[in-house]
Amino acid sequence: MNLLIISSSQRKKSQSSKVAQYLAETIAGHEKINHIELCQYELPLWDGEQSSKAATTSDWHMISQNLRTADALIVITPEWSGMASPLLKNVLLMCSSLDTAHKPVLMVSISSGISGAYPIAELRMNAFKNNKLVAIPDHLIIRNVTEVLNSQSGGTIALSEQDTNIRHRINYSLHTLHKYSQALASLRNELTNNPFENEEKYSYGM
Repeated sequence: MNLLIISSSQRKKSQSSKVAQYLAETIAGHEKINHIELCQYELPLWDGEQSSKAATTSDWHMISQNLRTADALIVITPEWSGMASPLLKNVLLMCSSLDTAHKPVLMVSISSGISGAYPIAELRMNAFKNNKLVAIPDHLIIRNVTEVLNSQSGGTIALSEQDTNIRHRINYSLHTLHKYSQALASLRNELTNNPFENEEKYSYGM
């Protein structure tokens, strides 16, 4: 599985990036992994024009190439005022089905408190209509994120019950994403080799 992890906090050295690093380390050695931290790159505010993606100041080409070669995605968003990150929503607007169609995505929401459900609900409702990403049934909400998934220097730090539980849940979610990746790779190949007549008429979801 070629896995792309997108962390979408607008802050550098964020908890979203920390979680992305933990996920990458957890699955390392078994998959090819790329991590894009959106705040490190320049992207235009999507205006619906293809030309804006190609602007000389835009890093879209690099991001698009990573999207196209990925077999599966993990998108990580902080919860700000009950909403998903504007950076993530902007990228999802820029994605076309050529980049992402029929690829599984695991959604991860980050909260410094006990919330975190609203971004997941928002993304499930309206984030994948035209880019045709396939949100797997499972998702992750990392609550009290500053207290979990922290580095264990020398392995001497005893994990709390909450930390232990979320680490185990992450392993389950990554396992599920891998299985969806295998299944949907076969589906994408079938849809590419046997397209529906005039299917370009239906590039947008209804």
